[in-house]
Amino acid sequence: MSILNIKSKYILKGIFDNIKAKNVLKLIQYNKKLQELLNKSLQNYISIYSKIEIDLKLISNIKEKSTFINIFENQKPYYHIYFNNSKEEIHRNYITQDDKVKNIKIIIDNEADFLSFLFQRCHCIKKINFIRFDIKHINCMMAMFRDCESLKEIKFSEFNTENVDDMKYMFSDCYSLQKLDLSKFNTSKIKSMSRFFYMCESLKEINFGNINTENVTDMSLMFFGCSSLKELNLSNFNTNNVTRMDSMFYYCSSLKELNISNFNTNKVTTMRTMFCGCSSLKELNISNFNVNNVTSTVDFCSGCTSLKLCLYPKKLKNIILEQINKEGDKKCNIF
Repeated sequence: MSILNIKSKYILKGIFDNIKAKNVLKLIQYNKKLQELLNKSLQNYISIYSKIEIDLKLISNIKEKSTFINIFENQKPYYHIYFNNSKEEIHRNYITQDDKVKNIKIIIDNEADFLSFLFQRCHCIKKINFIRFDIKHINCMMAMFRDCESLKEIKFSEFNTENVDDMKYMFSDCYSLQKLDLSKFNTSKIKSMSRFFYMCESLKEINFGNINTENVTDMSLMFFGCSSLKELNLSNFNTNNVTRMDSMFYYCSSLKELNISNFNTNKVTTMRTMFCGCSSLKELNISNFNVNNVTSTVDFCSGCTSLKLCLYPKKLKNIILEQINKEGDKKCNIF
């Protein structure tokens, strides 16, 4: 019987042929039938399936059903779900009042195609831990954690994003999230980061590591409403291809300083409400900004009430003055 003809439950990495061939791995499709056939235990294999562990926030007023993961119908065969470390697989993506579930383990087969909206509006999740998450062919993570209002912590371990080109809305409306370590993210193919941290109002710390944003074209509303951020290191940001920066730092009201001297704005067309509501910002040096293609700066820095020093290009001042006269934007403290 060929092992390739056995329908797999999990996709696992192969085992070493011998000690001298440690780098030679054979791809094996593993299930109970195959285990009996080869007389091997699971411990003899090195898994490459992607595993997620979820801690739940037990909600007293839980409705009849509370979703903990969103799986599209055509993707269901590739997800294997276990409650409270049980070995018994369950076939639903929700918990009820009668369940006494504190943690969930999810194993994803390599056949899964995308992770968009995977945890969207899953209000009962408190913590997510990705272990050996090595699905290389996934190309979209749009809104993956959107509106996880109870989520406080996400741990990424070996989180492979090398082929992902869309991360917009990824952490949008994660109101309880306090810190994020994205240093393992490969973002070289990302084109949109619009609303990436939208309304993450408890977020105090972001580790971008050596983030690659060279292909990103849209950073609009990226940090919108991140009112707890006191500092932000964007020194590794490459904005050479960005066309939209509107509302990028809107209402980052705790941000006291912001070094964006490395920003290239040659292709940017809109900076509308870019720094609006940054009431703690004391200095802003945007003298390097190229605004030749900018058509809108409405409310560019309205509500920047602590701004004492602002260095800006003359053309930007003229654009703002023109829009003040046209649209009545009289609160800008750029002058």
